[in-house]
Amino acid sequence: MKVLFAASEAVPLVKTGGLADVAGALPKALLAKGADVRVILPKYGSIPAELAERFETVSTFSVRMGWRDLYCGLLKAEIDGIVYYAIDNESYFKRSGLYGYDDDAERFVFFCYAVVESLFHSDFHPDVIHCHDWQTGLIPFLLKTRYRYEPGTRDMKSVYTIHNLRYQGVFGRELLKDLLGSGDELFGTEGIDFYGAGNCMLGGLRYADKLTTVSPTYANEIQTEYYGEKLDGLLRWRTGDLSGIVNGIDTELFDPMNDPALSTPYRGSLPRKRKNKLALQRELGLTESEETPLIGIVSRLVDQKGFDLIAAVLEEILSEDVQLVILGSGDWNYEQMFRKAEQRRSGQVSTWFGFNDGLARRIYAGSDMYLMPSQFEPCGLSQLLALRYRSVPIVRETGGLRDTVQPYNEFTGEGNGFSFANYNAHDLLYTVQRAIRFYRDQETWQRIVANGAKEDFGWNRSAKAYLALYGSLVPQREENPSWHVIS
Repeated sequence: MKVLFAASEAVPLVKTGGLADVAGALPKALLAKGADVRVILPKYGSIPAELAERFETVSTFSVRMGWRDLYCGLLKAEIDGIVYYAIDNESYFKRSGLYGYDDDAERFVFFCYAVVESLFHSDFHPDVIHCHDWQTGLIPFLLKTRYRYEPGTRDMKSVYTIHNLRYQGVFGRELLKDLLGSGDELFGTEGIDFYGAGNCMLGGLRYADKLTTVSPTYANEIQTEYYGEKLDGLLRWRTGDLSGIVNGIDTELFDPMNDPALSTPYRGSLPRKRKNKLALQRELGLTESEETPLIGIVSRLVDQKGFDLIAAVLEEILSEDVQLVILGSGDWNYEQMFRKAEQRRSGQVSTWFGFNDGLARRIYAGSDMYLMPSQFEPCGLSQLLALRYRSVPIVRETGGLRDTVQPYNEFTGEGNGFSFANYNAHDLLYTVQRAIRFYRDQETWQRIVANGAKEDFGWNRSAKAYLALYGSLVPQREENPSWHVIS
């Protein structure tokens, strides 16, 4: 099985969010199961120099985009056992950031064209192109329209993964008609029309052979009006082709026994974990105490992540004997809320605005609980990392959070965390208070932590599910066919 991942970011080359973790880790898991999986992404200026220097040119060619003939370079490097291809066009990609530019439509339409054109210039001819999020949504569309009868692409299958349905790549009709060299037919019933605009994600949702998203619950949720972001009708129509596969985490990269960011390595030992808690408290200026429960948050500070709920009951939470550590950035009003809380409650609240990978790992390791009350959450990696570092998640029952965090049941002893169903601030408050109450009972807390330790949140199960999905699209070949010679 030959699979090409098309993504706008992938670790270790470049990252802004969870998509990069998936595009970096899932190919490794698939490779370990015998698939030949490679990754193609833009050659950004922000790729670290020591990695960028390892790429060698495979081919250079022109890409026709609307009326434009544009230079494209196809580069290749093997990094950490995975072959990466990079699409080179400095005017589009040699910039400090990845997204948020006025010409993002043009940049990623070019990327979609370049990925398909690269198939005619590459040393790799995949059976399946696996596309991720809106930045690659037009690749399945192009394969089934513009390149439908080309000998090199007419039999190629595509899989399209929705990582977050809210971000769809919606741009003006005239702009996309110009970039795609199309007329009004682009916006017919089988096109990418979206309430008078053009929608890049629609290209993937309509034309990919199979659709996936990153948890079974989210796959069901997005077929409802509440979560469907005005695409629920199309997703219900394609329900037979849509599946939810929970993401995993790289358990070698995130390993509390071998994490250089931590002061004390540990596996399941709470006393050793709490040495990291004391070190974190010391680092951040919190009152040093093993007995005081420490709640960690590593997140974008935006409404989606449930910070409006936290804002409504923050004072009630902090009136408990508890500490709070926040790492992240986002909406100014939430940053201000936590700044003021830190000023009022020195020694109880600590904030760090921005991103710091080492500190994030120390928060996972040093916190007793991890708070993630999301309004919606396609999969979520933070709760998986929290479980990996033996921090007990407190979550709302939505998307991947519902699929990975089982609420603790004091009558059966089952469950690896705490959760609430309704998007309600006082349900959140009650759940936090309940977690704090059980924290006081060390035997019970050890059981909850041990329940979480039993879970396998690596990529093994997910890789099996993706291989089965690819296999449903591509006829199985015999490795060593028997030839009968008739003389």
